[in-house]
Amino acid sequence: MIRFECDYGEGAHPKILEALTQTNLEQTAGYGMDPHCDHARELIRQACQAPDAAVEFLVGGTQANATVIAAILRPYQGALCAQTGHINVHETGAIEASGHKVLPLPAKEGKITAQEIRRACRDHWEDATHEHIVQPGLVYLSQPTEEGTLYTLSELEDIRAACDEYHLPLYIDGARCGYGLGAAENDVTLADLARLANVFYIGGTKVGALFGEAVVIPDPAIQKDFRYMIKRMGGMLAKGRLLGIQFEVLFQGGLYEQLGRRTVALAQKLAAAFEAKGISMLHKSPTNQQFPILTQTQRDKLGEKYAFSFWQAMDEDRAAVRFCTSWATREEDVDALVADIQNL
Repeated sequence: MIRFECDYGEGAHPKILEALTQTNLEQTAGYGMDPHCDHARELIRQACQAPDAAVEFLVGGTQANATVIAAILRPYQGALCAQTGHINVHETGAIEASGHKVLPLPAKEGKITAQEIRRACRDHWEDATHEHIVQPGLVYLSQPTEEGTLYTLSELEDIRAACDEYHLPLYIDGARCGYGLGAAENDVTLADLARLANVFYIGGTKVGALFGEAVVIPDPAIQKDFRYMIKRMGGMLAKGRLLGIQFEVLFQGGLYEQLGRRTVALAQKLAAAFEAKGISMLHKSPTNQQFPILTQTQRDKLGEKYAFSFWQAMDEDRAAVRFCTSWATREEDVDALVADIQNL
């Protein structure tokens, strides 16, 4: 079985495994207070052009989301996000478990707009009984989104302006950040994310690391006591250097960007094969996730050799499915799938 159902099915990039092996018997301080984490922090600050940003390393995306959101919100506040947003549909109540409601907004192809944010805030504050209703306390976005789409720089700037109007912090989930940066259509840089977001994270788990996410905090107000919240949420890894070493590798020599570009190129090869066969896509995705609409017969045929994810039913016979490429996807496996798509 050749697996395309997710982008974290493999272990880690060989350079990361090599670095972990070479440093295995080093003795360092724990909890991310070691030279490797410090070096990785500096490399990330340089990449983000954010010399004063705090950088903290957590193990996974749900842990990062729960920790950041709990650190920002007051007890009576919630998080505005797309109705398809990860914290709303795929984190088993992790945000609600910290006492904060997720406030979903209508989304198109995974994206919300500045207009929707303004409408939600206006509806809240113009309600005479607003103190009885969970208050919008931050805006959560994913870049790329759960639908594989990207916010443009202009869209992010509009959202930032809406956040400023209502004094809302902007938090950007970058679980697949590398694949967004690697997309030909992308016009958003890490420096843009650092300029526009109060906090965001750079995903490692899905982009070559064994595990780990780098939370970047340009906002001094969120930096204050953030490590207390990491500890309180169970996220302070004793052997913290294992996280720092991985981001040292990813952010030296342009490896992170290289992995993103290669992965996206393979996904676009799949998209072109589906389109050439006359198979419609749920929507255009410029990143590593592709969503062809297949009949049951087509799903059964491809399912004999390939693993992929069911996404949503379109009618009694057709359904959108998801094919993901990853940093470790082999070109020969993509070529085999392209040939089988042609033979459907």
